[in-house]
Amino acid sequence: MSVRKVQLAFDGVVVAEVPETPLAELPAILKSAGKASLEMAEMSRDQRASILFRASAKFTEQRNELARTITLESGKPIREARAEVDRAAATLFCSGEEAHRLAGEEIPMDASAAGRGRVAQTMRQPLGIIAAITPFNFPLNLAMHKVGPSIAAGNATLLKPASATPLSAMHAASILISCGLPADALQVLIGSGSELGQALVEAPPIRMISFTGSAEIGMGISARAGMKKISLELGNNSAVIVLDDVDLDAAAAACVPGAYSNSGQTCISVQRIYVASGVHAAFTERFVDLTRKLKIAHPLEEDCDVSCLISEQEAIRVQSWIGEAVREGATLLSGGGRNLATLQPTVMAQVPLTSKLHKDEVFGPVVGINAVSNLDEAIALVNDSRFGLQAGVFTYDLRSAWRCARNIKAGGVMINDVSNFRVDQMPYGGTKESGLGKEGPRYAVEQMTELKLVSWRLA
Repeated sequence: MSVRKVQLAFDGVVVAEVPETPLAELPAILKSAGKASLEMAEMSRDQRASILFRASAKFTEQRNELARTITLESGKPIREARAEVDRAAATLFCSGEEAHRLAGEEIPMDASAAGRGRVAQTMRQPLGIIAAITPFNFPLNLAMHKVGPSIAAGNATLLKPASATPLSAMHAASILISCGLPADALQVLIGSGSELGQALVEAPPIRMISFTGSAEIGMGISARAGMKKISLELGNNSAVIVLDDVDLDAAAAACVPGAYSNSGQTCISVQRIYVASGVHAAFTERFVDLTRKLKIAHPLEEDCDVSCLISEQEAIRVQSWIGEAVREGATLLSGGGRNLATLQPTVMAQVPLTSKLHKDEVFGPVVGINAVSNLDEAIALVNDSRFGLQAGVFTYDLRSAWRCARNIKAGGVMINDVSNFRVDQMPYGGTKESGLGKEGPRYAVEQMTELKLVSWRLA
């Protein structure tokens, strides 16, 4: 059996070694998951909810241990890791509440003449086996956004975490099983996306694929999944508009952590900022000043603001994008330096519309701040993207805010907030190449069940 090393990219220290799941074992895994799915379907709503509530409480009890695991495998600063544990506990709790709310409705059969003498109802039933494929950037909470609703819906789950960050998923599974979840109802599979992930996508017994990752891989899943249901939470290059009627200090103070938390490795991280030309210089000065105050450190240090990317290769790639933008005419205002996998928080001005930093998802600590002459130009630039997950707008003018809300092509528009604002119960998902479907426990549970109609002829 092959073994995968888990390393902290900040210094290359090996954190753990975990056995990979042999592809040859997948048929047996699918068989055991199928049996577990029958057991899950027979559980009452309250039994499923109770498991999720107990696991949520255990996440809180084991907060520091879970956070340390997140930090050591992903490089996320420890304060952010604790916040992720808190969110994961909330995600499980909300999923438990949704288990209680899982219900159908009465269909008004006699609303048509043909339906007289009949009553009908719908019921939501579990799909069976869900394959959950999760990324490295939120290795605990994004996994729970798939596992929690799947349990609430009464499914069995095969969880394939990112190859770089399997430990959080393994820890979470052990907690859920200790809280009463049947062991085979949640199995963590370790392996590469190109082999194990593809095998899951193509495996006939699996009824749904829930994937978070890049747009390119998501499109491949869509092409290969066949008749399975799919939920795809993919990439973005999030934009924020800052108009000239707002408190620039408050806007900058929100945008800086929105850009550099988790070293920018968030699919709704602030990447592009379009500022009204009259306040562009003043906003940029504030933004650069706050950025330079961020502390780069080992992610376990309590006062660490920014640490490493997931790998040195990713840091090299992001740095190359910065160099390309400069060669095409952008101005480097701050940052850009690199030490191994750690890249300085970087601020750029007037990023060309032809550059990767404008067109694609950088997934690193880089922000471009461009001036715009009016709101229509700003909205057009926000929409000049193949992505459409979330965007932010800072304005105190109700008409401007409403124009943005109506005309920005994104799954979510955050008014007087940054693009990466998210609470875990809200619907979350994008348009265009940012994906299909919505996450958030209520919305995921709906996707992870199928609607059945039962019609009764009374006479």
